[in-house]
Amino acid sequence: MNARTDADVTAVRMMMERLGVTVDELTRTGPPHQVPTFAEYIPVVAASIPAGKTRDHLSTYWNKILAQAGWAEKALTEPTTADLRDLCEQIRQVRVIRRSDRGGNDVIRHVIDSLRRLYLHAEDNRVIDPRDNPTTRLRRPKQQPSNRRGLPVHLLAELVREAVAIARDPALDALLLRLHTETACRRGGALALRPQDLDPVQSLILLREKGGTMLWQPVSPTLMRALCRHAEQRGADPQSQLLRARSGRPITRRYYDRLFERLGEHLPWVHAHGVSAHWLRHTTITWVERHHGGAVASAFARHSRSSGSTTARYTTATLEEVAAAVAHLTGEPHPLVAASPALAAPTRQELTAVQGDSR
Repeated sequence: MNARTDADVTAVRMMMERLGVTVDELTRTGPPHQVPTFAEYIPVVAASIPAGKTRDHLSTYWNKILAQAGWAEKALTEPTTADLRDLCEQIRQVRVIRRSDRGGNDVIRHVIDSLRRLYLHAEDNRVIDPRDNPTTRLRRPKQQPSNRRGLPVHLLAELVREAVAIARDPALDALLLRLHTETACRRGGALALRPQDLDPVQSLILLREKGGTMLWQPVSPTLMRALCRHAEQRGADPQSQLLRARSGRPITRRYYDRLFERLGEHLPWVHAHGVSAHWLRHTTITWVERHHGGAVASAFARHSRSSGSTTARYTTATLEEVAAAVAHLTGEPHPLVAASPALAAPTRQELTAVQGDSR
């Protein structure tokens, strides 16, 4: 091969790199690749996600996209970034405005998240070229601070009293409110609770919450007895959902919605501020932080260790410290607190012995 031919090859390679063309694309002789439409591809992506809250949430916004005129028939590579911005605005304009509405920015964030999930799947499966992904230049609106906050003690007491007074199922509603107030669990954690997740001997319950976290949470003996009694009386099998209606049917997230809707009808401040079960989580974690410090509050909240500082990895609260906070919160002794020796600094003699053993 002479010098001129080498230079030609180099020039061709540079041109191909600049245009983003591969040898395979130049030599391909088959029919052009057919890019699926939104209506065709959304069910494919939905089927690839395990059934659960994430798929349900994404499907809500994929359905909103399909409901917009003309979008179901569009090919994935057809819209521009500007088109997607217009789509987000259209969905924002037709949103259901609730008490907690703050201009619809959260709707736009969710639409963008659903679009990115769709296009990322298409990229990973070579349905589209990454350069044809119009979501890469979409910008999500900044998330506004939450209005949720801890309730004062007198409002929490009023909430509990009213809930039991107007309850259609007083035993269940009282149990729910105590469970959330005592453990600061999320709705998902409460609904995932099973009879086999109860440890009456150590007064612990296994909470399985978002992000795949599974952690043992201390509870008072009173709450433990109530959970065991509820499971027995309402026929919950060891591996099935514990929290059930009088009929024996497992409750759903909608049960929480109806509970706080009824409370809002009787307590104006509940309706005005959009108080929900998650406010109980804020209330309890705030109280724990004020009385037992940030490490115990973080353990109580069951936050991921990766979300904290490097120092927090070395100062993680023990199960016994969380149990002590529960004992203080409820005014009841806890088995783990009574059985756990106090943490004390080692003496000089103990340090000398350890240093001698390590030599």
